[in-house]
Amino acid sequence: MNNEIKEHVASTVINILVKRFDTFPQDASNNRNAPFHEAFLEAFGNKLGKIGHDIPCFISLSSWLHGLNTTLGQNFFEKIAHILSGGEKREYTSKKKGNLSIPISQKNKIDEIVTQLSNGKRNPNLANELQEILKTNDTVTINVQDFSADVFIENNVSVTAIELKTVKPNSSNMISEKRKIMEGRVALKRLFKGKSVNFYLGFPFDPTSDTTTGYCKKRFLNSIIGGTKFFSEDEILLSAELWDFLSGEKDTMKQLLAIINVISDRKFIEKCKFLNNQDNRNKIEYKQVLQEWCLHTETEILINEEKIASRIINDRKLQAIFNGEVIKPDGYNWNRKKLLNEI
Repeated sequence: MNNEIKEHVASTVINILVKRFDTFPQDASNNRNAPFHEAFLEAFGNKLGKIGHDIPCFISLSSWLHGLNTTLGQNFFEKIAHILSGGEKREYTSKKKGNLSIPISQKNKIDEIVTQLSNGKRNPNLANELQEILKTNDTVTINVQDFSADVFIENNVSVTAIELKTVKPNSSNMISEKRKIMEGRVALKRLFKGKSVNFYLGFPFDPTSDTTTGYCKKRFLNSIIGGTKFFSEDEILLSAELWDFLSGEKDTMKQLLAIINVISDRKFIEKCKFLNNQDNRNKIEYKQVLQEWCLHTETEILINEEKIASRIINDRKLQAIFNGEVIKPDGYNWNRKKLLNEI
């Protein structure tokens, strides 16, 4: 990853941490009433004792962790995927870009294949499935169901759509996911004539692996009820494979985790306050934190701040921006960085 991409990744990490710190449960006295949870958790008092027998706090913490999981799944992974690939979110729905259509004979063939997969009369095989679907054709078309790609990448020769999923998908949705992706792949091939089309399910890590970046598609799909029944291994991108695919480089997941680990230490908030204190800008430690956090443009601003100050001496608005906080309550001050970098 080049410095620009690392900076985008780092700022996204900082934004997530700043916002989640504000909601971290430190005092459970104001915890919402949860009598049923508390009643059931009493049975686990001995086990909870090992991690602190404070049931209201435990409930608050579990709620906070659920919020973090949601943030990672709906925000962080998608943003990082866009940063690495240059892709975007694309929604082919009645409310967005409109539904796509395919020949009704292809829709019927897809339904037939999904039914055969469901009753075990065939095993998933992407190449065979596409061959069967695409050799059927007629002039009568039908809209496919709404579908979206969390990551949509188009270049001169190909189109790639990726739906990012939780590593523990609802097993009952696997059949609908299969149908949706088959329809979406065929519809995109019809829309982007002359280009190759791929549509994947993407999983950010492999919870069945013994290592942080390791993965085994067969084992992972076996861990999902209906996983191997509906999907072949070449229909999913898993763990390090996903991140390398998005960036076009090797060891991308290791680099992502390295950036997160450096920023996410126990002195994170202290370092944020340190960066926001202008009296610290002449200290060696200030530049060290910027470099550790991959805030490369901020480092350039620091090196050239005298030059910047001389150029905005008659502009009070830019002076206010120049003297603004590096880390705001809602995250990294990207607007300040952009304006000062241009100067």
